Amino acid sequence: MAWYEWQAEDLILHCHLQPKASKDEFAGLHGDSLKIRISAPPVDGKANSHLIKFLAKQFGVAKNAITIVKGELARKKRVKIEQPETIPESLNIETP
Repeated sequence: MAWYEWQAEDLILHCHLQPKASKDEFAGLHGDSLKIRISAPPVDGKANSHLIKFLAKQFGVAKNAITIVKGELARKKRVKIEQPETIPESLNIETP
């Protein structure tokens, strides 16, 4: 299984989240998931909202275009990005 998939024009990312990191960044692969480090702590949904803000900036979309489909309370998440405007070069994602 790949760490990302396209559903029409929407991108689904399989993520492994590392909260309380020193900075926000994509950190390569973690098994079959994309490891994402974020600086927010995993308290009161702060990590999830910070993840959404980070991904919105990276993919050039509004925050409401990003949905955590699965794993809201877990480190492993599936995140849907509706019609991403840009793809970060470091991710090497093939567009459909």
